Amino acid sequence: MTDGPPPRLPLDWIAAALRRERVRVGLSLSELAKRAGIAKSTLSQLEAASGNPSMETIWSLAVALGVPFSALVEPPAPAVRVIRAGQGPAVHSEQSSYVATLLSASPPGARRDIYAVGLEPGTVRASEPHIPGTVEHIVVSAGRVKAGPGGESAELGPGDYMTYRGDVPHAYEALEAGTEFVLIMQHV
Repeated sequence: MTDGPPPRLPLDWIAAALRRERVRVGLSLSELAKRAGIAKSTLSQLEAASGNPSMETIWSLAVALGVPFSALVEPPAPAVRVIRAGQGPAVHSEQSSYVATLLSASPPGARRDIYAVGLEPGTVRASEPHIPGTVEHIVVSAGRVKAGPGGESAELGPGDYMTYRGDVPHAYEALEAGTEFVLIMQHV
């Protein structure tokens, strides 16, 4: 459990994504602001990595740019990424107490299989490489698990998220009785 509210999205991620997508579609600051229904000064501040964007503002910009919401808020991902419970990039609604934390966006053309996994201590589940391009995502709901590819595994607890290549040898080991997690296998 952490003290205080979840962290807000780093503004530099949003600024870089907004500039990238605005330039990609060939829109001026004025035109994008008009299409999104926001002030040009607000958009200018966001692209300068200042301001405090709400979920609604980011959503309006995503719609105006014709991109998924996640394209504006997802950070560049390293090969193995762990998000601890309460530490992911949180987006707050202005209209309710709703807070959403994007763990991972599905890339175009991907297929995902979702599994509920129960695992008990005492054995290691070694997994051979899956088909090329496979990426695994884990969200722990109970207990503790050590997971990931050899040499890059991490220990995770309730609410923690991890992603890694599934097309290399990897393993899962329960560190506590009653360990449960959601495993999402993404095939590109």
